[in-house]
Amino acid sequence: MEEIVFEAAIIEWRGPAPFLFAAIPDAHVGAIRYAAMTESYGWGVVPVVAKVGESEFATTLFPRDGTYLLPIKVAIQRSERVGLGDRIEVRMQVGRPDRR
Repeated sequence: MEEIVFEAAIIEWRGPAPFLFAAIPDAHVGAIRYAAMTESYGWGVVPVVAKVGESEFATTLFPRDGTYLLPIKVAIQRSERVGLGDRIEVRMQVGRPDRR
């Protein structure tokens, strides 16, 4: 799957830690669902490698309300100096880091 690039505001959701997430825009949900058919670990979570600013990290998308949420890890929040309500640019690719 090709790289997905989008902007999103950082939101809070009291689900699994770290509690801060970026919602995937609707325009990308179909492509992610398609890629998830071969990449998902199950339970609807989808492995991705994402980049915010200069920080690249592996994580999993969480399905939520018809879209997916990208967890913004505490280490990324600190290194990129971003927090709740900030708008960020995300570059993301579906798949496990060892299969890129």
